[in-house]
Amino acid sequence: MRIIVVGFGRVGSRTARILAAEGHDVIVVDNDSEKVHKARNRGFTVIKGDGGSQSVLEEARIASTDAVGGFTGSIETNHTICRIGAAHGCRTVMRLSEDLDPEVYDRYKADADAVIYPERFGAAGAKTALLEGDFNVLDELTEDLQLFVLTIPETAPTVGERVNGIDLEDKGRIYAHGHEGEALTIPLPGTRIEAHDRIALLASTDSIDEVRSRITGE
Repeated sequence: MRIIVVGFGRVGSRTARILAAEGHDVIVVDNDSEKVHKARNRGFTVIKGDGGSQSVLEEARIASTDAVGGFTGSIETNHTICRIGAAHGCRTVMRLSEDLDPEVYDRYKADADAVIYPERFGAAGAKTALLEGDFNVLDELTEDLQLFVLTIPETAPTVGERVNGIDLEDKGRIYAHGHEGEALTIPLPGTRIEAHDRIALLASTDSIDEVRSRITGE
């Protein structure tokens, strides 16, 4: 895939490195000279400029891009990036750096395919470390494993199956499930999958397509 990563800070730089390591064509956009220099030193094609600008994203060839991520420290800039990306048919991912009122969150979510809260994930890690847990294990695995969520279509072969009965062999693991409109939780032994449920999985990068096919039939 051809992917534009806007913002080469802590979140954007790590995301760009993982994507590039997996063979994707990554273009970095940032308006900070130091970050631009760092990205270029790491071998990335870099466009220097405001990622929230239509002309800058056009310079990055957004019209021929598969996905764009707004990972800057500005919520409004990230929102603008996603709106521009959506207008060009891209998959869009928006970073939020703070919790928002539900109505504000809904407005942003409506304009992006996915919304992420890196700081919330970091807080979970800090809490685990303070309680003497080992949160670094997940961090060490993330470049080879992917966490992702699938929505179950009505035609999926898994509709009616027990969540705990789905055998993915050594390709992946289901770690959470949620019926339509409900939060994701650890599934009970008798929980059965229904159409429009969500399933959260952990799978190796090279097995994602196989796992997706097993779960959704697509």
